[in-house]
Amino acid sequence: MNSTSVTDVSLRGLGVCCAIGNVVLHGLLVPDHLEEKFYIGVLFALGSAVMLVVAVGLVAMRRPMVAWLTGAVVSLGMIVGFLLSRTVGLPNGYYESGWEPPYGPLSLIVEGLFVVVFLAWLREVGTRRTALRPPKAADRVRTAPR
Repeated sequence: MNSTSVTDVSLRGLGVCCAIGNVVLHGLLVPDHLEEKFYIGVLFALGSAVMLVVAVGLVAMRRPMVAWLTGAVVSLGMIVGFLLSRTVGLPNGYYESGWEPPYGPLSLIVEGLFVVVFLAWLREVGTRRTALRPPKAADRVRTAPR
């Protein structure tokens, strides 16, 4: 059965919005970070490109698990990078002292929301598979032969 539920479409749409938000926010920061710390700018550009592919995958793929997993890993990596850059710092002395409003908080929101939506999508897929699975032999009701 290849029907798509309203919940699946809604969660994918929200995931696409988060991924595109991530692309826009980090895309705006790439030029400054290429000048400040080149490797950070490259990571922002690479993360933006991957999240753009994730957004396309969520729209186009019949089974988007790879897109969801990739987006969740990239989002979690960006969250960890953000937190490390403001606590212990990153390699080559890269340390940020503030939250860089509005980009920092907005980035954390779209990245965190992507992960939450992915987990909700996983739950939806698991619920749908359980509902479609035929009952096991032990769960079937036996009737007396006629």
